[in-house]
Amino acid sequence: MVTASRPLRADAARNREKLLAAAAELFAERGLDVPLEHIARRASVSIGTLYKHFPTREDFLGAIFPERLAALDVIGDKAMADPDPWHAFACYLDDLYALQAEDLGLNDILARDLPNAPEVVSACHRGQGHIGILITRAIDAGVLRADCSITDMATLTRAMAQVIRDSPGEWRRFLSIYLEGLRA
Repeated sequence: MVTASRPLRADAARNREKLLAAAAELFAERGLDVPLEHIARRASVSIGTLYKHFPTREDFLGAIFPERLAALDVIGDKAMADPDPWHAFACYLDDLYALQAEDLGLNDILARDLPNAPEVVSACHRGQGHIGILITRAIDAGVLRADCSITDMATLTRAMAQVIRDSPGEWRRFLSIYLEGLRA
């Protein structure tokens, strides 16, 4: 028999919100590998309280990142509305990597395979739909190399994630060089 879960007590709900806020801040500042103890410390709760609410790191990711990844839909919709196929493609990538540069946790999410975080994986797959259409439009318009594929974009995203991590101020230069290599 399945029973409905009881609402959290007020103090437990406050602790959960403090943990989510602390995790969101630290993931954005330092990436996904931030120690969970640091999240508990920033939230001013014990590590036991953290594990009670979020038994695994993936539980945090599932609670925080689907909402953040919704920004990919906004970026994709903006690019899809652009009538210039090259501009749409290039601006989508620029907007995507600007988002990643602002949030190292999101940067990590987009560069990693996270099979234990299905909500995150689902949100990432929606973004692939936009870039696939943008690639096709640009190839059909003759402005993007005919051999460009969605796989190239996955590789580029992993590479850009590393550039953003190692040289945060250089990613736009790297993207510009890469885009010039993709022009038809």
